[in-house]
Amino acid sequence: MTQNSEHEPPVAAVVLAAGGSIRMGELKQLLPICGRPMVRLVTEAVCAAGLDQVVVVVGAQAEAVQRALSGLPVEFARNEEWAAGMSTSVRTGLGVLRPEIQAALMVLADQPGLTPELLRTITARYRRTGAPIVVPVYRGRRGNPVLFDRVLLPELAAAEGDRGGRTLIIRYEARLECVEIDDPGVILDVDTREDYEQAQAMACQQ
Repeated sequence: MTQNSEHEPPVAAVVLAAGGSIRMGELKQLLPICGRPMVRLVTEAVCAAGLDQVVVVVGAQAEAVQRALSGLPVEFARNEEWAAGMSTSVRTGLGVLRPEIQAALMVLADQPGLTPELLRTITARYRRTGAPIVVPVYRGRRGNPVLFDRVLLPELAAAEGDRGGRTLIIRYEARLECVEIDDPGVILDVDTREDYEQAQAMACQQ
């Protein structure tokens, strides 16, 4: 899977796909985008980015989400406590990272505008700077996915509720590495029908 040289720190992606999509009223991970389930579109982009490990955290309708990702080179981690908040999925995903992994990209399964190039750009900035947190920024707005260095993963795993990553970004703001991204995909996630329609239009133009 990896395209990295032996001298580059190994980077993993944790795709957070366990939520129950309460606001949407149906499981948004499985909604079609360009003829494919949204979670597959996102995960295909992650797999094409040349990372060293890809973990997909499943929870709500776990079997259906896993079927949607059939054939992709990913590892599944099942979060039985997904209803307690995103932090439980973060913790579940981080718990199965291989020991050699030096950083983790936390990827939301409802960002169908993500591209392999975008993910490689974030990873390359980390490898060049060694920053503890790398955040993509589009026209002044911070987005996702966010990369965390291994030194911060215990703090990330210890967070509660749905604000784990944001808490660390605030705590370590002086040490953030912001990457200007000319792609609105980093700020678009799907929470409403309007978001979904916008995401369909954006993703299917790529």
